[in-house]
Formats: sequence, structure tokens, C-alpha cells
Amino acid sequence: MADKNVSFPTAEYCVTFPRNFLWGAATAAYQIEGAWNEDGKGESIWDRFSHTEGTVRNSDTGDVACDHYHRLDEDIKIMKEIGIRAYRFSISWSRIFPDGHGLVNLAGLDFYNRLVDKLLAARIQPFATLYHWDLPQKLQEIGGWTNREVSSHFADYAAVLSKHLGDRVQNWITINEPWVIANIGHKTGEHAPGIKDEKMALQVAHHLLLAHGKATQALRADNSNTKVGIALDMRPTAPASDAPEDIEAATKTWSREARWYMDPLFKAYYPPDIWTEYGSKVPVLKPRDMSVISQNLDFLGINYYTRTVVSDSGVVSKIPGSQYTEMNWEVTPESFCRLLVDISREYNLPPIYITENGAAFNDRISPTGEIEDEDRLSYLKNHLIQARVAMEDGVNLQGYFVWSLLDNFEWALGYEKRFGIVHVDFDTLKRTIKKSGHWYSSAIKNFGFPSAKDEHEQIASAAAQRSERR
Repeated sequence: MADKNVSFPTAEYCVTFPRNFLWGAATAAYQIEGAWNEDGKGESIWDRFSHTEGTVRNSDTGDVACDHYHRLDEDIKIMKEIGIRAYRFSISWSRIFPDGHGLVNLAGLDFYNRLVDKLLAARIQPFATLYHWDLPQKLQEIGGWTNREVSSHFADYAAVLSKHLGDRVQNWITINEPWVIANIGHKTGEHAPGIKDEKMALQVAHHLLLAHGKATQALRADNSNTKVGIALDMRPTAPASDAPEDIEAATKTWSREARWYMDPLFKAYYPPDIWTEYGSKVPVLKPRDMSVISQNLDFLGINYYTRTVVSDSGVVSKIPGSQYTEMNWEVTPESFCRLLVDISREYNLPPIYITENGAAFNDRISPTGEIEDEDRLSYLKNHLIQARVAMEDGVNLQGYFVWSLLDNFEWALGYEKRFGIVHVDFDTLKRTIKKSGHWYSSAIKNFGFPSAKDEHEQIASAAAQRSERR
């Protein structure tokens, strides 16, 4: 077993989590499944994008990826060995509807039926994400997310999955990271479908939120026990200095990147100051759109990797003395804690899950074949410590999904960046649990992990301050 040689009860200081805390791992369909054109699957925008010259580093594609489609049993066995209690996966829309709507592809449904059944047999809770960036190409050809009609097709897709999987899947995430879809896919063009138009990106953002609302209604229509959330990527912004202009720049960046999604979801309006700033670029809204978008959620998923430091002249690329991942993202666990506390105080939030958190670092393969990844292990440990501090400060955090279970296709960066707690040899597809994976396994088994005295004191201090506020 992955945690066979590790036990924590005798440690002088421990970071401990509640017995019902949900320990999970996350993946996304296009990044791991492969089988891009098998069993009736239609083409997705990422199939088209990755096959277009110059879009992905080293001309990599997700055609094979981790071959999870054919290695399902092996991957669930690894999850069980690690002790994963919940698995967040995404469903490929074009496996279910090759054209995005119309006739259902039963072979595609069968794959996810088997996945869910095997997870439950392994006592792993399924968390299904409806959309993790891989829109059916046929829908892109009618405008993709710029076309309001696609939000209705998305609701129909959600209804079909609810009907076929809802008896066993209780927890659903509608859309993963709408900011990335809108901005990186439609403003900068670095991701599929590769469009560069800010006005279009803002309309896409609105249609994504509308699709989320319609899908939420569709998922709940058949099953009163269904729990629905959305996964937002959140990067807290910090000013580069105490200068008023830097503070204002950081505040506006936060509004554009976070409040543009949080306010509609939890306050039923877009931030008025940013709406005014966008002027003629603002999206077209119809009556009742905001009521559809802002219906109550059962949980909020937060994907956290780093913060953004902003000056009046733009984003600061490097902070002296900070550690950076292979993605050139600053390692900032304390900002993670502040984010959770701040949004929990600003918004009336449902329970929170960390639906992604992890880091890309270079792994070292030892002479005995072990995967040494101390930097990743440290990253996970320090962020979990800060998650526990936030919980003691009153944040209703129910679970944590490490990103990612497997090394995988990292979008426009191809296979160069590794996030997994399980190493994948992309030549042989052999899986090997990394040192971070063994550590995570032990943390799950022991409901926590050893900590230094000062780390333990941070948690105790947060609890004391919360008690004083009461």
C-alpha cells in the first residue's frame, strides 16, 4: 500500500483534519483520456486546436494522453492504493453528443457508467464536472460560447447525464474555470478555440454563467438529492507597494478576474464599477438572466495555485526571494488562506471544496526508480496547513482535491509540465506513485500530518482569534 511505512500518532505536533473531511484528486477528460476519435466520440475544440500547427508546444496532442480510456481499471486501483476518498473527473461532451446535441452516443455514456460503477465499488465518491474546456467542435462552428443557444444545448447535455448517472453521482460541477475559458480561449487566444477579442470574451463569460445556471436547473430536475457547484479559478491580487495607484490597480484586477464571476453568482449582478469601465464591450443580457445565474449552490469549488502581484504598470512577474514553480507561478500558501477567509466574509457562501491545488515541478527519478518530488510535497503540505488555518478562522471547507492524480497533457504546454502525484512515462504509459503521492496517502490515512511547532501555533492562533470575535 502507498502509506505502508508512514504513521503519525507519535509526532509532537500534528495538523489534523475532521474525520469527515473529503480527501480527493482531480483530472480532466482531454488531459488524460486519449481515445480522441474512438467509439463514436466527436471532435472537440481541443482536438482541432492541438492538431493545428503552432498552437501546442512540441506539437503535442491529447490523442493518447495518459490513455485513461483504456487503463481505467489500473488508474482506479492506484486511487484505491493511495486512499483517495473522492475523484473529480470531467466528462467529454463530445463523447456523449458527437455534434454537441441531437443523438446520444451510447458508447460514450457506457464509459462513464463503468467509471462511476468502478469508483463506487472502490468506495471512492465521484465528483463529475460537466465542462472542462473541450467544447464539441460542431458547436464551435455555430459560434461556440459566443452563441447563446449553446447554453441551452449545455442544459440538455446536463439533463442526459443526470438521467443516466444521477442515481449514483450526487455531486456535480457545472463548469471549470470560466475565467480561463473566456480570457485565455477568447481574449488572448492561447487556448482553444484561439480567438483574440475582448468584447467576445465578455459575452462568452456571460453565456458560460448562463449555461451554469441552466445546467444547475437541469441537474436538479430529476433528483432532489443532487448537489451542484461550479469551480472558479481564484488568484488573490496584491499591490506591488503601498502606493495608491498600485492598490487601485490590484483592486481592479481582482474585480475583473474574480468579482466578475462571484458577484453574478452570489449577488445577482456584475460589479458596477467594472461594468462601467468596459463600456460598449459589456455583454448582452436578457431579462431573468441574473436570476438563472444566481440560484443557490450546494457548494463552491475553488481552484488555487498562486497569487497575482500588480502595480500601476501591470502584473509583476517576479518577486525577489519567492519560490516559483515550473509554470513560473509564485508559491504563496499564506495568500491561499487569506483568499478563503476574505471571500467567506464578503459573500454568503455555501460549503467550499478546493477542487484543484497543486504544482508543476521537475521530478527526480532515483536509481531505484522512485520519483523524488520534495518541492511538490512541500507545496501540498504548506497549502494544506493554510487550509486548516482558514478552517479554524471560520471557513466552511469540506474537502480538498489535489491537482492532479496523474501527470498529463498540460494544454498549450503539451507534456512538459508535470502536476501529478503519480508519474506517467509518456513513452510506455507506466504509472509510478511519487513521493508526494505516498505522503498524501499517509495524510489521508492519518487525517493529517506532522507539523513544526510554528505551523501548529498558526492554527491555534486562528482558532483563538475566531473565538474572540464571537
